[in-house]
Amino acid sequence: MQSKTTYREVLKWASSFLETCKREPTAAELLLKERLNWTKTDIMMHLNEEMPSDVKHQLLQDVSNHGSGMPVQQILGYGWFYERKFKVTKDTLIPRPETEEIVDNFLKGTSPDQKLTVLDIGTGSGIIGITIKKERPLFEVTATDLSSRALGVAQENAAILQAEVRFLAGDLTQPVKGETFDVIISNPPYISDDEISYMDESVLHYEPHLALFADNGGLAIYQRLAEETPAILNPGGEIFLEIGFKQGKKVQEIFQQAFPKAEVTIEKDMSGNDRLIRVKIS
Repeated sequence: MQSKTTYREVLKWASSFLETCKREPTAAELLLKERLNWTKTDIMMHLNEEMPSDVKHQLLQDVSNHGSGMPVQQILGYGWFYERKFKVTKDTLIPRPETEEIVDNFLKGTSPDQKLTVLDIGTGSGIIGITIKKERPLFEVTATDLSSRALGVAQENAAILQAEVRFLAGDLTQPVKGETFDVIISNPPYISDDEISYMDESVLHYEPHLALFADNGGLAIYQRLAEETPAILNPGGEIFLEIGFKQGKKVQEIFQQAFPKAEVTIEKDMSGNDRLIRVKIS
């Protein structure tokens, strides 16, 4: 590529390159916007201007990394969730819109003047627990994770976003034995080993398997949660669980057996896929 090129020319080349790599071409513009802290309008205003050499070098490096499979969020070192910036690393999952929908579903059923105790199991980068605390400051939020590295990232995010969340290291509910909560929410590992061949290589290579895969056809963690949560959920409490789009009926059955008097429902995401199991204790 010639040394003196406009934003338009560089973006056109970068988009074409990503397309040949079977990546989303619009990622080039997204990377540029994030690096420069620009809006779409900013880019439009500069399209015919010469792109500075340092900006071009950074963009071409970012585009090359993305073309090789690295997710945009890990190239940047952060991802957006609920309009907040969260640090992500190879030890945490990348924030996804489906998880935003789970949090939104929960928050819509609450009010800012309520005082609830909330447990976020398998918090990862902390997106669920921290978002809930920021949106509902009166809630007491506790978050657990088995990975000490992920927990470190979550604590960093909480400090940056000034969210008072209690973080505890340990496996599922073990760190909070003897305590009870009004709400339990989790996006646990739920991918079965036999689904590996269908997965994007960027997920397999750049996101933690500990947070992705579960035994027993992807149901093992749900089965454990169904055994452990009855002892820590308050009367009238609720559980919100993200699920794989093929797991609705099976996870519903698991929790209906664990909570025979509860209302256990499957709710869909915006794409029409099963995405949430909701357990409501009457």
